[in-house]
Amino acid sequence: NLKHLTFFEMLGNFSIGDYFKKEAIAWAWEFVLDWLKLPEEKLWITIYLDDDESREYWLKVGARPERIVRCNDKQNFWGPAGDAGPCGPCSEIHFDFGEEYGCGPGCTPACDCGRFLEIWNLVFTEYFQDTSGRRTALPRKNIDTGMGLERTAAVLQGKRSPYDTDLFSPIVRRVSEVTGHAYGHDEGTDRAVRIVAEHGRAVTFLIADGVSPSNDGRGYVLRRELRRA
Repeated sequence: NLKHLTFFEMLGNFSIGDYFKKEAIAWAWEFVLDWLKLPEEKLWITIYLDDDESREYWLKVGARPERIVRCNDKQNFWGPAGDAGPCGPCSEIHFDFGEEYGCGPGCTPACDCGRFLEIWNLVFTEYFQDTSGRRTALPRKNIDTGMGLERTAAVLQGKRSPYDTDLFSPIVRRVSEVTGHAYGHDEGTDRAVRIVAEHGRAVTFLIADGVSPSNDGRGYVLRRELRRA
């Protein structure tokens, strides 16, 4: 896959019982427009089906109403992580690569055709879901936002994929040198090169963090990564 990574670096901010949707949305919009200098006409927003509150906050900061798309549980609702626990709706910022990469008229960030790249997910954790699926309001709502460094780098560097950015291109180039297989000519070879590069980067961070190959826990994750590479 050109956009999903096993290991990725997440840029985020958190708040428990302090600021919530209004502030998180305003600061996210300010960051992508004023600091990253991304063109507004390239940005789309997704919200959860019935999250009218988020929609109003996006409109207040200047997002275009036709660029705000409602999505279902699978795409715009987070959690709970297990059988029960905190959960809540999400709101995502997507970068639009252009109609030429879309699946046709009516294409939106809800599609998985490759036209849109999600760069930031704002999770509004406001419910507790029990084992029966019943949701109740949390006493302290919280914010958990995450912007993918590699995806954002791709957008800022004018690339379609993190593998073409300066985070990955030296690794991809080295894999090609070692294996004798050039990158960019055959999809089967390209996919193999991406796997080696991505997993090689992942295991480097794991080992540097003190993880050793083993049969359980994070050590088993490292072992599987090495095998796959």
